Amino acid sequence: MVFIASEIQCEVQQFPRRKTTKTLNLMKELDAFPKVPESYVETSASGGTVSLIAFTTIAFLTIMEFMVYRDTWMKYEYEVDKDFTSKLRINIDITVAMRCQYVGADVLDLAETMVASADGLIYEPVPFELTPQQKELQRMLQLIQSRLQEEHSLQDVIFKSAFKSASTALPPREDNSLQSPDACRIHGHLYVNKVAGNFHITVGKAIPHPRGHAHLAALVSHESYNFSHRIDHLSFGELIPGIINPLDGTEKIASDHNQMFQYFITVVPTKLHTYKISAETHQFSVTERERVINHAAGSHGVSGIFMKYDISSLMVTVTEEHMPFWQFLVRLCGIIGGIFSTTGILHGFGRFVAEIIFCRFRLGSYRSTSVPLPDGHTSNHLPLITDNSTH
Repeated sequence: MVFIASEIQCEVQQFPRRKTTKTLNLMKELDAFPKVPESYVETSASGGTVSLIAFTTIAFLTIMEFMVYRDTWMKYEYEVDKDFTSKLRINIDITVAMRCQYVGADVLDLAETMVASADGLIYEPVPFELTPQQKELQRMLQLIQSRLQEEHSLQDVIFKSAFKSASTALPPREDNSLQSPDACRIHGHLYVNKVAGNFHITVGKAIPHPRGHAHLAALVSHESYNFSHRIDHLSFGELIPGIINPLDGTEKIASDHNQMFQYFITVVPTKLHTYKISAETHQFSVTERERVINHAAGSHGVSGIFMKYDISSLMVTVTEEHMPFWQFLVRLCGIIGGIFSTTGILHGFGRFVAEIIFCRFRLGSYRSTSVPLPDGHTSNHLPLITDNSTH
C-alpha cells in the first residue's frame, strides 16, 4: 500500500511538469522569429560596410526625430464669437509731432457712444526725435514687421515666445539734453463697446455734443498742424509682453499741414493657449491710407489720425501642441525597421548583381583550346582538370 501511494504521488507531481512542457513546445511552434545557429552565419566585408551605413543612418534619423519630438507647433481653430457684451480694451502708445494742448484723442463707436480720453490716456510732452538707442529698437521692429509680412510662420514663433521676450515698448530717454518738448506722447488704455468704432487724434480737445461730438480747433492756427506721428504700440485686448502687433514701430511724416492718416483695422478675437501662458487677446490686420485735405480739389475731411476698427464675428483659438510619446516610439520603430529592411534588400540585390558580373568575367577568362585526336581530328572542348594535371 505504501508503494502504490508513492507512485500516485509521483504521478501527481509530474502532471504539472508535463503540462508546462507541452505549453513550451506549443509556444516554440508559434515562434515567428526562428534563431539561426552562429555556425551557419557567414560574415563579409560588404555586409559590415552596409551595416555601418545602416547604423549611422539610424543614429542620424533618431537624433532628427528626437528634435521633432521636442518641437511644438501651433494649432488654429475657428468658431463664432458669441461674446458681444464684454468691453474691448485698446492699448495705445502714439507720439504726435504737436504740442499736447493742441491735440485731443477720443473714441466714437457705431452706437454713437463717445469715450473720453481723460480717464485712461495720458498726455506727456516729449521730444519727437528719438535717441540712438530708441532708433535702434525702432529699426529692429520695422525689420521684424517686414519679415512678418513675407514669412507668416514667424507669427508662431512670436506666440511661443510670449512672456519670455522683452517688451516691445521703447526704452526711456537716457540723454539729459535740454531739447524742448515739441511733441505729445499719448499713451494708456481705453475700454470701449465691442462694436465697430473710430479712434482718432485731431486738432483740439474733444467736447460732447447732442449730435455726436466736436473738437475745439478754432483756436489753433493751420501753420501749427503737423500730424507726423510714431506708433510705438497699438493692441487690442489683454496686454501681453513679447507680442509684436502690425503697427508697432510705424512712423509717418506729414508732407503737408492739412493731412489725414487713416488706418482701417479688422480685429479678430483670439484665445492663446501655450505651455507658458493662457490669455485672451485680439489679433488685427490693417490697411493704411493717407491724403492731403484740399477742399478746392475735392479732397474733403479733417486733418488728423483716424483708426477705424471693426470686430470680426469669428474667434480664433491658438493652441500649442506637442507630439505624444507613443507616436514618437512608433515613428522610431518605423525608422529602425525600415532602414534594416531597405539596407538588407539593397545589399542582397547588390551582391546578386556583383556575382553575375564576376561570373561572366570568370567565364570569359577561359579560352577555348584545340586537343589533337588519334584519328587526326581536333577537339575544341576544354580539357578536364584531374588530380595529375594539378601537379
